[in-house]
Amino acid sequence: MVRFLKPRKPGMVKQSNQQVSQSRESSLPDTSWKEQVLSPDLDTNLAQIKAILDRCSDVMYREFIFAQNEQIRLALIYTDGLTDKEQISEQITKALALEVAMAAPGQEISKSRALEFIKQRGLCVNEIKQTDKIREIIQAILSGDSVLLMDGYATAIINGTRGWASRAISEPEAEPTVRGARDSFVETLRTNTALLRRRISSPNLKIEVFKLGEVTNTEVAVAYIEGIVNEKLVAEVKSRLQRIKVDAILESGYIEELIEDHPWSPFPTVNHTEKPDRAAAMLLEGRVAILVDGTPFVLTVPNLFVEHLHAAEDYYERFIFTTAVRVIRFFSAFISLTLPALYIAAVSFHPELLPTTLLLSIAGQREAVPFPVFMEVLVMELTFETLREAGIRLPRPLGQAVSIVGALVIGEAAVRAGLVAAATVIVVAFTGIASFTFAYSASIAFRLLRFTLMFLSAAMGLFGLITGVALIGIHLCSLRSFGVPYLSPAVPMTGTDLKDVVFRAPLWAMFTRPRLIARQNQERQEQNLKPAPPETRPRG
Repeated sequence: MVRFLKPRKPGMVKQSNQQVSQSRESSLPDTSWKEQVLSPDLDTNLAQIKAILDRCSDVMYREFIFAQNEQIRLALIYTDGLTDKEQISEQITKALALEVAMAAPGQEISKSRALEFIKQRGLCVNEIKQTDKIREIIQAILSGDSVLLMDGYATAIINGTRGWASRAISEPEAEPTVRGARDSFVETLRTNTALLRRRISSPNLKIEVFKLGEVTNTEVAVAYIEGIVNEKLVAEVKSRLQRIKVDAILESGYIEELIEDHPWSPFPTVNHTEKPDRAAAMLLEGRVAILVDGTPFVLTVPNLFVEHLHAAEDYYERFIFTTAVRVIRFFSAFISLTLPALYIAAVSFHPELLPTTLLLSIAGQREAVPFPVFMEVLVMELTFETLREAGIRLPRPLGQAVSIVGALVIGEAAVRAGLVAAATVIVVAFTGIASFTFAYSASIAFRLLRFTLMFLSAAMGLFGLITGVALIGIHLCSLRSFGVPYLSPAVPMTGTDLKDVVFRAPLWAMFTRPRLIARQNQERQEQNLKPAPPETRPRG
């Protein structure tokens, strides 16, 4: 346990890493082919690729003759299910085998100029790339591109023919809204980048692609707006991504755990969203987005605590209504964290704080209850959390029935059996409902800390509760997300940014970007945009 918590000495770490690397290399198949290049002989190249992709039944090989010269042999390699077969058939195979004569009527294409002719006039594919590296060829084949080999040339042409089945763009399930865009990210990286590009039609929107995962070779895109984002932030994001050396990246959650600032904190310091409009708004404030192929959730950094208590719809409704809803949301977050602990402290240690009528009512309900109030709340909280988890994991129709009916039935039965008081059920139910009013990632942290505050309240009453809340506040003040204070703009206080924390200022008054995020370009819009009626009434 001590070795797990305490870092090893540098020499021990280096030696251990060497041992792990040696053991991994000894257990993995031969990877010497990654440094090899093609040869001019087509049969040799095909044999080498087939040996690497041995027992890969979904990899297809198509050998054919160039139309105008039977001495020119070609071979096309692609992965079935990841490529567009119609594009391969019409724009590559048919074009080179049958339609070359129409492209160059009466001309004899020699073997020496066949490669340039195919690149310039033979292939009808929009995206092609030339390479002689075996590693790039294998990655292209397994990523959905097709590879064209030619006898007599130690090079290959990679054709952009990706075309696998994908989920259609639908409404977001984790972030539903009443007003606003209804599209969400999907599992295809290029679709997601297109959704961002559709909203930000500017050449300053930069999207750089990396490959992470030694085995999976997952494409990861870093998106930012040049001229708005802090260049040091972009460099830090790239540096943290390039340090990742793992076998697999299957979801953005893998990257989140590997790049966050405080891995031991219950609070998330990397935000995620499945809404393109929200991701675009983050980019326009100077943040960096990380898109991962295979998942609809996009990471955004840096992340602030108040973001988890905001919603995309806050900027689509008028500021008066948004401010009122935000006050309710912040109050619900506080209730979700402290209400059970406050109930335990008041009933067990400080009954004099309760009105006499309420105290007598609670005492009458608890008269036949055989457990202390802490055990009541603890059992009901665990029951509620179990029902919530069961509702998430079960199929949707069954999950809703289990979560709602189960809570009603168990709560009513527990009160009738005299196991818990009715007031305890009300407190636990209200706490659970309050936790649904803000982001799920933040509610997980609040649910974990709620139990800690309950234990402190059961041991020391209000003093324990206040101590726990103070420690949580100190912890939040110590957090950073890519160098930005987690509680900003409240701590440290930035007056110009307080217009979008609890109270949202009108859009015409939000003419600056967050000061600690977009350092290079503060101006968001022109000033004096406040609407006003015309000075003179128009005459008809």
